This record gives sequence, C-alpha cells and structure tokens, in this order.
Amino acid sequence: MPESLRKLTWPLAALVVLLLFNALLNPEFFSLHFAEGRLTGSLVDVLDRATPVILLSLGMTLVIATAGVDLSVGAVMAMAGSISAVLLTDFGMPVLPTLLITLLASLAAGAWNGLLVSLLGIQPIVATLILMVAGRGIAQLLTDGQIIPIEGHPGFAYLGGGIFFFLPVTIWIALAAALFTAIAVRYTALGLFIESAGENPTASHYAGLNVRLVRLVVYTLSGLFAGVAGLIYASDITAADANNAGLYLELDAILAVVIGGTALSGGRFFLAGSIIGALIIQTLGTTILMTQIGGQSIPAEWNLIVKAIVVLVVCLLQSAALRQILTGKGVRG
Repeated sequence: MPESLRKLTWPLAALVVLLLFNALLNPEFFSLHFAEGRLTGSLVDVLDRATPVILLSLGMTLVIATAGVDLSVGAVMAMAGSISAVLLTDFGMPVLPTLLITLLASLAAGAWNGLLVSLLGIQPIVATLILMVAGRGIAQLLTDGQIIPIEGHPGFAYLGGGIFFFLPVTIWIALAAALFTAIAVRYTALGLFIESAGENPTASHYAGLNVRLVRLVVYTLSGLFAGVAGLIYASDITAADANNAGLYLELDAILAVVIGGTALSGGRFFLAGSIIGALIIQTLGTTILMTQIGGQSIPAEWNLIVKAIVVLVVCLLQSAALRQILTGKGVRG
C-alpha cells in the first residue's frame, strides 16, 4: 500500500467512527435538506465550523514539513479581525480594500516569523511564540480590549455567513485554499523543496536549494491562511474579539497535522491527512456537544480532555514502534 494511503487509514477510520457515533445519537445526522436556498444538515455544519482549523492546518502542514512550527496563527487571526474592524468602523473603508489590507498585514506577520527563523536562525517555537504573545497584544491595543461590532457591511458579513451554490461560503473558501495549496506543492517543485528542506537542510543547501527562502515562503503562507481564518471568524460573529479569536486554535492546527500523519521532525507531509485531522477535531467537538449521559449534556470542560484522548489513540494506532512492540518484534531478548 502506498505510504500516503497507509497514513490516511487510521485518521479516516477515526473520522468514520465519530460520524457513525453521531448518527446513532441523532438518526438525522446524515440527512440533508434544502431550506431558504441553502443545503442544511449536521454534515454541512461540521464542514462550516471546521473551516478555520482547516485553513490553519494547511499552513501548519507546510511549516511542520520544514521541521518548524507556527504558534502565532491564533494571534494572527485576532489581528486580522481587529484590523478589519478598525478599518471598517473607524475609517469607513470599503470592504474590498479592507480585506486586501488585512491579508497583506497577515502576510507581513507570517513573513516576520519566516525572517526570524530563516534569516536570524531563531528556533521556530521561540520565533513564533514572540508573535503569539505580541500579536494578540496588538489586536487588543487596536480594539482597546473591547469587542468591536462590525455592522452595516453586508459584503463583510457574506464572507462568514453567506451562501454560494447552496453551501456556506466558508466551505468554498476552504476548498479553494486546499486546491491552491495542493496544486502549489504537488504540481510545482515547491513541495519537493519543502520536504527536502525539512528532511535534510544541510544536504539541501549544498545541493543548491535556498532553504532560507523555502522557510520564508511557508511561514508567509501560514500567516496568509491565518489571516483568512481570522476574517471568517470576525465575519461570522460580526465583531472583532481580540481576546478570544483564534484562542488555542494553533494547538488544534498542530493536532490536525499530527493526526494526518505528518511528522513533527519534518520531511514528508500529507495535506489530505491534515484536512481529515481538522474534520476529526471539529466532529469530536460536535459529538461532545450532542452527547447526553443520563439526560444530562457532557460539560464543555470535557472537550479538551476527550480531544486529547482521541488524538493520543489515533497517534498510537499510527505508530510503527508500538506495532512492533505489540507484535513482539521490538522486544529484545
């Protein structure tokens, strides 16, 4: 079996189990209906709500493939929402220029991380931790720590709540981002450069590959995807919430990538696996919200604990070392 399919086996199995479990809890879970010109149903809701994590996981996959990590994506989301709110409400700027400026700022934030990692040689976890802290602080300064309503801008609201060809716009945005990334890394040399830079940066350098440029590109793309996710979040709630926007989503993105089979050590990466991982995380959250024990809903505080357990189980099932131990091949006499 090809490695790409083998890596997807357990994540797909986990996603199917979660979906079937939801179907047992709610027989209408797989039902789809047309209402008010849109397709509705639990599956559509899962895809809609998973969009931010899918976007973050796409960028995170490329970063992790270079043996790096980006802890700042949640903060960049908060910055994007705050910048767009200030431009729309305080400066009265039209929607399109607002979106362009916000995305340029997100690109700059990602490029900042890339420069710290590639040019100055700062460890990725430290470099992105700087923006993780400072970025949310910048977002709070822009909004004075308050939730800024974004009203009277239907074009902006359409981004997170609009319908296009019977489906939420967010789903189409996630699909477009996934296709763009897949084409960029599988039909150009970029994917090979990323894997080479993550697998053996020294050998890649001596082979003529500009490893620094590759790292700069992946961190910049990660910032861009985080900015798009931040715009969707702000549009969805029609407000800029610098305190909660993207909070802990960097961890969800990293978990999605790991569940999808991409190793934190860098090298070979699996975009499809990361998307499946993001869907697992969102479906798991939906499952916890829908599950009742003794007529009582499961407290939301259990979400993180159950999520950690499921992630651990999926990762253990993917572990070749564990399989060797269980079969006795990894035990020395």
